[in-house]
Amino acid sequence: MSTLMTGQAFTPASRHRPGNPLVGCWVFVCGPSGAGKDSVIALAREGLAGRGDIVFARRMITRPAQPGSEHDPVTAAQLELLLRHGGGLAWHWQAHGFDYAVAMHYGHQVDAGRIVVVNGSREHVKGLAADPNVHCVLVTASPEQLAARLVQRGRDAPAAVTERLARSDRLEAIAADLVIHNSGQPDTAGAALRRHLEALAGPAEHPHAIPH
Repeated sequence: MSTLMTGQAFTPASRHRPGNPLVGCWVFVCGPSGAGKDSVIALAREGLAGRGDIVFARRMITRPAQPGSEHDPVTAAQLELLLRHGGGLAWHWQAHGFDYAVAMHYGHQVDAGRIVVVNGSREHVKGLAADPNVHCVLVTASPEQLAARLVQRGRDAPAAVTERLARSDRLEAIAADLVIHNSGQPDTAGAALRRHLEALAGPAEHPHAIPH
């Protein structure tokens, strides 16, 4: 069985063109399991439904889809094919025993001046080189809330919940452009992310069209 290459990122060439006015940016939204980042992202996306210049990426994951899942399930072989032939993936990382990837067409959105939001991994983002076109938002909560939410969602066995919490404790802090404490009403955290994305994007306008 083949093994996927980890930590690999295929970045759009125009991100490295100094002075390119069309270049947008990536925004990785990260956080420990149980922080509620899926809900925060969903609320921000709902509040930005009319903004064509802010795009929310749909990830590919080697995990079966579940009710409410916001990803496209793929096999390891399918991802490996995209990795080895190039041009298919903008980002790829591993977490919790699964492979995650973002399709290259989102990189073209960044090239066209859009803000592309990715539901990301702290470990992956921590390993990225500093880049003015890559931003990070950290969503977090108290240890008690993290544990309670993991148990409530019922996706993992008790041992897996314990491992997720232990992994979170082991990870070093990441440098984030914004930290959202999702300890109160989810709407408040979602609004904080929405305002941050609006500030990055600037006034609503029509970015350069992407050729099909």
